[in-house]
Amino acid sequence: MSSSVSAAASERVAATLLRSRHLLGIEDLSPEEIILILDTAEAMKEIGSRSIKKVPALRGKTVVNLFFEPSTRTRTSFEIAEKRLSADTLSIAIASSSVVKGETLADTVLNLEAMHPDMIVLRHASSGACHLLSRICRSAIINAGDGMHEHPTQALLDAFTIREHKSRLAGLKVAIVGDLLHSRVLRSNVQLLTKMGAEVWVCGPPTLIPTEITRFGVRATSDVNQAVADADVVMLLRIQLERMEGAFFPSLREYFNVFGMTDARLKHAKPDVLIMHPGPMNRGVEIASEVADGPFSVILEQVSNGVAVRMAVLYLLAGGVEHETAA
Repeated sequence: MSSSVSAAASERVAATLLRSRHLLGIEDLSPEEIILILDTAEAMKEIGSRSIKKVPALRGKTVVNLFFEPSTRTRTSFEIAEKRLSADTLSIAIASSSVVKGETLADTVLNLEAMHPDMIVLRHASSGACHLLSRICRSAIINAGDGMHEHPTQALLDAFTIREHKSRLAGLKVAIVGDLLHSRVLRSNVQLLTKMGAEVWVCGPPTLIPTEITRFGVRATSDVNQAVADADVVMLLRIQLERMEGAFFPSLREYFNVFGMTDARLKHAKPDVLIMHPGPMNRGVEIASEVADGPFSVILEQVSNGVAVRMAVLYLLAGGVEHETAA
């Protein structure tokens, strides 16, 4: 193993690879693979504290970032992760690409593949877009968010942040509050947290609670105080007005009055509760500023940890330890 992963970390990071050459969703990962990614991310986080934040792990690899939806945190952290691993990166501006001329997603990607990239990071408004590409592409496909389906690296960085503070995931009570119906973050987090033994509660207006959500092993309620009671972690989800076509609640002000996370509501949680939000935040809608900026908030830590987790995913999909040994 090269210097990109420390000797101490190498004892924790197994030499086995992920079973799939793609990362399409948490649904496809075993608990052992989740632990492998989180352990690898611990080693990758150390790289970010160095004066020279670059290692040669992906030297000679080409990664294309293809984002069909707006993104700040996910796109930027993927780009930083790729550069820190010494990959050659290309970010496609969709507004100035042939997509605006009517080219399909499949044709766009197949044309990019003709230039022989090794990985494609895709964000797309259509659920299942990444699965489609995984069937027709030679490149490894990484899901950076597909419609209302999944956002696997967000769930992984959330789990990494929780584990940093709590040293475990199993047995914790995690309350997820907000727009449950339209959230790919919810779907990925529910699958990861339940796989790892956490007790998950979901809360929101009845109109925004997916039908049959409880079949995924979670408890659902529209009583925010009940959801937050004795919670170790409270995760707020953004109200996704761009995905709503109907009136799911009377007004944003009414939503905040009933479901917004305030200091008063946090008193029902554990004294050392973590406050999380995948961003972007709507202050005064799903979260009060005093909570977002308060002592329990780890929202900016989530952003920082996103780089380490995405480095780990890129590293492992490129072959991880075995790839470096072969090199």
